[in-house]
Amino acid sequence: MQKVWVCGANGRVGQQIVKLLEPSYAEVFCTDKDSVDITVPEAVSGFAELNRPHYIINCAGMTDVTACEKNIEEAFKVNALGARNLSVAARKINAKLVQLSTDDVFDGEQQIPYNEFDVARPQSIYGKSKLAGENFVKELSPKHIIVRSSWIYGTGDNYVNMILKEAKEGTEIRAAVDQIASPTSALRLAEKMLELMEHAPDGLYHVTGQGYCSRYEFAKEILELAGLKAKLTPVTGKQDELTVMRPSYSVLDNLMLRMSEIECLPDWKESLKEYIQIRMQKENN
Repeated sequence: MQKVWVCGANGRVGQQIVKLLEPSYAEVFCTDKDSVDITVPEAVSGFAELNRPHYIINCAGMTDVTACEKNIEEAFKVNALGARNLSVAARKINAKLVQLSTDDVFDGEQQIPYNEFDVARPQSIYGKSKLAGENFVKELSPKHIIVRSSWIYGTGDNYVNMILKEAKEGTEIRAAVDQIASPTSALRLAEKMLELMEHAPDGLYHVTGQGYCSRYEFAKEILELAGLKAKLTPVTGKQDELTVMRPSYSVLDNLMLRMSEIECLPDWKESLKEYIQIRMQKENN
């Protein structure tokens, strides 16, 4: 049986990947910054050569957009050099690298979904650092899968959990009407990443929930599915702290999945309903 190393195993996607992997793989190595700092080449290469995984999945990253703007060097160290270090290590041990990336590599100026062949023009430090990471993977890791996704929700801090928390606290919820993308379930994304890792040709893939919405429509759907009432105020992206550095339109066309005859994820509303139902069941038990 094969071995898999998951970097960023405590993140919302990393956690789901680990749960899915553990029943079927001989060894799953789970690391975070405290155990293996991916910005340190010697730490990465040492761990890789000692354990010799067949696959390396990189879910680690500095994802706070505002923090990236304030700490440019750290953002590039984690998101770009971290990917470089893992790429070099993967090449040395002949492992396949799976790199998680983002819709923030696009500028948001386009008004039709971005496919894998559209030119990336990131506007934020976060987007620029993630694109640099993608480029290192393409250049340095002969065997690789790069997965771009958007508006990922699951365990931990994310938009869905924030909306539910604010609604229960009676806080006014301000949500942008001009920020548009595709909400994506971390569980469904993790499942597809593993499918691509095991069966798909190497390359770049967009993987998101099907369909798209604004932040305002997303928040409204969350509240309706949870049966919660709250003061939901529509605002523009410039008035919404969560979206001020994000592209206004970053819907990803899952073109490579379709052309590879690989099934796309379900509609975003379907996956959101599933997530909220499971969450509410856990809260009631």
